[in-house]
Amino acid sequence: MADLTLFNSLTRRQEPFVPVHPGEARVYTCGPTVYNYPHIGNMRAYVFADVLGRTLTFKGYKLTHVINITDVGHLTDDGDAGEDKMEKMAAEKAQSIWDIAKHYTEAYWADVKALNIRQPAHWSVATDYIEEMLDFAKSIADKHCYELESGLYFDVSSVEDYGRLARAVTEEGEGRIDAVEGKRNAADFAIWRKTPAGETRQMEWDSPWGKGAPGWHLECSVMGGKLLGFPFDIHTGGIDHREIHHPNEIAQNQAFCGCGGLSDATNSGAKVWMHNNFLVERSGKMSKSSGEFLRLQLLIDKGYHPLAYRVMCLQAHYRSELEFSWDGLGAALTRLKRMVMQAERLKGAGAGEPMHPKFAPLLEKFDAAISDDLNTSIALTALEEALALKKVDAGVKRAVVERMDAVLGLGLMDLARADLRIRPKSAAITETEIENALERRKAARAEKDFATSDALRDELAEKGVEVMDGDPLGWEWAL
Repeated sequence: MADLTLFNSLTRRQEPFVPVHPGEARVYTCGPTVYNYPHIGNMRAYVFADVLGRTLTFKGYKLTHVINITDVGHLTDDGDAGEDKMEKMAAEKAQSIWDIAKHYTEAYWADVKALNIRQPAHWSVATDYIEEMLDFAKSIADKHCYELESGLYFDVSSVEDYGRLARAVTEEGEGRIDAVEGKRNAADFAIWRKTPAGETRQMEWDSPWGKGAPGWHLECSVMGGKLLGFPFDIHTGGIDHREIHHPNEIAQNQAFCGCGGLSDATNSGAKVWMHNNFLVERSGKMSKSSGEFLRLQLLIDKGYHPLAYRVMCLQAHYRSELEFSWDGLGAALTRLKRMVMQAERLKGAGAGEPMHPKFAPLLEKFDAAISDDLNTSIALTALEEALALKKVDAGVKRAVVERMDAVLGLGLMDLARADLRIRPKSAAITETEIENALERRKAARAEKDFATSDALRDELAEKGVEVMDGDPLGWEWAL
C-alpha cells in the first residue's frame, strides 16, 4: 500500500500521516449548528470527512471519529457578534429551543443517512458538556482571560502564533471580529457570554462570571480533548472555519495544555488540520439568509437520488471549489447509473479475493490516488475501470469493486437501476401506472401497432413521463 499523505492547513503542506497512537486514528469534525436545515454546501464537509474516515479504515487504522452537534453558543455572525442562532430561531418559530435543536438534528441525521455517511463513534452534543466547559474555562481564566461586563474574554496575545492557521492577522486584528468596548485586542473572543441584565435565555447556566452560556469556540476544544485526548490526529471542517473558529479553538487548546508555539503542530491540539473548500452556486441559493436555499431534500423532491450528489462531490478534490448546477447533478446521476448497471451483474457472484493480475494495476492506481490527499476524482475513475473490465471472474471483480466502494461510499451493491430513476415528488402519476402503460406499449410495438404505441407515449408525456426508447443506459423512462 502507498503511504497516506494529507494536506495540513496549519503548515500549508502535504505531509505523511503518522498517528499519535500507533495503529489508531482519532478524528474530530466540526458538526452543524442545529438552528436550521443544512444546505448541500454544508453536507460537502461531511462527505469529505466520511471519505477521510473510510480511507483511514482502508489503511488499517482503528478509527475513532467524533462529530459535534452545536445546540448553544454559535452567534448569528461567525465573528463573535449578534444573537445566539439557536435562541433567535426559537423566538422566530415560537418554539422551545430544545425542540428546535431536536428537529434540525434529526433533519441533519436524515441527510447523513441519505448520503451514505458512516456513523461516527460519538455524536457529541454541546449542552451535554457544560460542566466540562466550565472546568476548562476556569483552568485557563487566570492566565489567558479577562472579564468584561458582557462576559469572559480570551486574550489572544497570551499564546504564541495566534492566527497562524488563518494567516490573516494584521496590525488591526481580524476585521470580522465584533468590536466590544474594553477588549484588549481586536481578535479577543468570548469564552463565556453573560446573559444581559433584565434578560432570560432559554439556555443559560450559572458560572463564576455570572449566569450565561459558553462561547461557540469553547465547545470544540472541550469535546475534542475529552473524547479524543490532546493531541489527537486530525481536525476537519469547512474552509470558513479556518479563518476564525479554528484559530480560536487552537488558542484555547494551547492555553489549556500549556503549549508553546505552532511550529510544532501538536501544540494546536491536533497534528493535522484539514479543510474542504466551498460549494459554489451561482443563483445565490447557497445562503440560508436567502430564505430558500438548496437542501438535499430539494434535490430528492426533484427526483434525484441523493447519492448523485455524493458522486458530484467525489468528482472534485475536496480542496477545490465545486460549482453546483442541475446539469452537473444530472451528469453525476448518469455516471452513477452506469456504475450501478455494471455492479448489478455482479450481485449473484460468490465472494472472491481482490487478487488478480488484471486488477492489480487498478488497485494500485486507486490506492495511490486515495493516498495522495484523498484524490477521489482519480479513485472514482479506477473504480469505473474495474467495473468495465471484461473476461474476469465475477467473484474477483465483485471483491475489487466492494473494496474500492468501501472507501468512496456509494453502496453500489445495494442500489438498483430503478432506484435512480428521476421521480419528482410533485409527479401526478404513480410508478405502477407508468409500468402498466409501458407494458401495453411494449405489446403494441411487438404487434407493430405503432398508432397505439405513439398514443401511449404521448399520454405519458402529458403526465410528465419521458419514454427513453433510445437511451444507451437502458432506462425505460424518466419523470
